[in-house]
Amino acid sequence: MITIRQEEEKDYEKVFILTEEAFKDMEHSDHQEHFLVEKLRQSETFVPELSLVAEEENGAIAGHILFTKLIIENGPETFESLALAPVSVKPEFQNQGIGGQLIREGHLIAQKLGYQSVILIGHEDYYPRFGYEKTSNFGISFPFEIPEVNGMAIELVKDGLKNKKGMVKYPKEFGID
Repeated sequence: MITIRQEEEKDYEKVFILTEEAFKDMEHSDHQEHFLVEKLRQSETFVPELSLVAEEENGAIAGHILFTKLIIENGPETFESLALAPVSVKPEFQNQGIGGQLIREGHLIAQKLGYQSVILIGHEDYYPRFGYEKTSNFGISFPFEIPEVNGMAIELVKDGLKNKKGMVKYPKEFGID
């Protein structure tokens, strides 16, 4: 039995270790995700309600997800959205649906908080299960080269990305200029 709840300060060390373990053997990783989470927690883009953990009955943390604020820029216009990064599940708990539970719960909370969309870079076979589609379908691009199939977005509300075309501007903590 897994419970999804807001991350608390007492979870930070466990989440650091979990995130490092989750990405240790990932081919498309810079293996810095655990440091990214720490940086994002200190940033202006951090939304505490959108830093979630998957907790087992015994209190162990099996997974973590983080959504932070980002901007879509189109000339002088800017639109707020969320970045989903990272989703971390302990290796022994992977492929059991925990990542999906974290994503779905995060979407519900984000929607309740008034956010209209989420943008991510991720695996083209995984995220479409949760309603994500190519950002190019919305006229949204990234400030660096990625395969088109890996840049994805979801509208949390009807027309959440309608007429919000532009370039994703990540928070400086992502280290992307």
